[in-house]
Amino acid sequence: MTNALKQLWKNVKKKGISRMKAELLRFTTAGSVDDGKSTLIGRLLYDSKSIFRDQLASIEATSKKKGLDEIDFSLLTDGLKDEREQGITIDVAYRYFNTPNRKFIIADTPGHIQYTRNMVTGASTANAALILIDARNGVVEQTKRHSYIASLLQIPHVLVCINKMDLVDYKQSDFDKIKEQYKDFAAKLDIQDFNFIPISALKGDNVVNRSENMNWYNGPTLLHSLENIPVANDLNHIDFRFAVQTVIRPHTDEYHDYRGYAGRISSGIIRIGDEITAFPSQLQSRVKKIHCADADLKEAYAPQSISLELEDDIDISRGDMIVKTTNQPQNSQEIDAMICWMGEKPMQLNGKYSIQHTTRSGRAIIKEIVYVVDLNELKRIEGKTSMEKNDIARIKIKTTTPLFFDSYRTNRNTGSFILIDETNFNTVGAGMIV
Repeated sequence: MTNALKQLWKNVKKKGISRMKAELLRFTTAGSVDDGKSTLIGRLLYDSKSIFRDQLASIEATSKKKGLDEIDFSLLTDGLKDEREQGITIDVAYRYFNTPNRKFIIADTPGHIQYTRNMVTGASTANAALILIDARNGVVEQTKRHSYIASLLQIPHVLVCINKMDLVDYKQSDFDKIKEQYKDFAAKLDIQDFNFIPISALKGDNVVNRSENMNWYNGPTLLHSLENIPVANDLNHIDFRFAVQTVIRPHTDEYHDYRGYAGRISSGIIRIGDEITAFPSQLQSRVKKIHCADADLKEAYAPQSISLELEDDIDISRGDMIVKTTNQPQNSQEIDAMICWMGEKPMQLNGKYSIQHTTRSGRAIIKEIVYVVDLNELKRIEGKTSMEKNDIARIKIKTTTPLFFDSYRTNRNTGSFILIDETNFNTVGAGMIV
């Protein structure tokens, strides 16, 4: 490690912003168009005092130009020109803020059906999802679509925010009715943890501050809920998976024979002395040293970025995976997966694509479309030979090189992959291994 890199790491630690010391929550917003997702995020940033003065001045001026009596908080997230003109969110907008208790990354995703793929992108790394429902409309098609995607992506925590309560006079009966509607629908999904919060993003009720208009609600505010979601419990601490990103060979006098395998731990814990197996060779060794920046560790855990030094000089390169010998992943070229199709061109049977799984690259062919999901009725449509943009389906693929994977249900990192169009290098599919 260079002296410059060592000093940088020391400075980071001195400032107290080491990634490993800060608890981070990633969450996404979802719901039908105009349910108030962008406004909610803007209100959350405003009431938590996470907006710079120049940002606030800018949106205040823009709101006045639009003839609005109140601040248009959606301007904080609707950054694209087309979005500003149309008043809708097209792309995924990311925003960062923190409170004394936690750091946050927000993914504001589109509500329109034609941008379902963008919602999948924004939700793919989320610890929690905020499903917004317009109190006037109740559960609608996009509510079901986005909830299904949240379930499919195994997002651990779902907060159902029933918004625009100010437009129904803050009535508890309206809240209870929608709550029961959603529960009936959610019974068909794989959502383990979901809670309901009545809010008004425009007025600020129950977003950061407790509402005086809904004394009948005794639960936490939205921000309090976000601050107390148990993030650490979402990680897989059992299955050690380490996809090798690069092999470090300094070839210096000081480290003439050093060989380290660098990457990010996808899941699990590794300790000095642990017996490991390297895939695809399946050669075995033991962990000699664990390096993290300028420190030597006795153990490391997800999601740390480290370098492993082994007792034996075995053949390992980028794309290989190091696991514990007593706990190994599946190893196959036949993959059964759910996929969201993102390509402008339809996916065809026997279509050939590049595949990226962890740090491993290869080629894949679509062998079968088992069924396409009707997201409105949550039914399976069999016999399809192609998929259109934004379709979600179960497929079977065959790869040119073996993949080392777990089911997406048990490990989101090793259970996911993307398909890439070889002609233009666009990502056309996001897959979750069954």
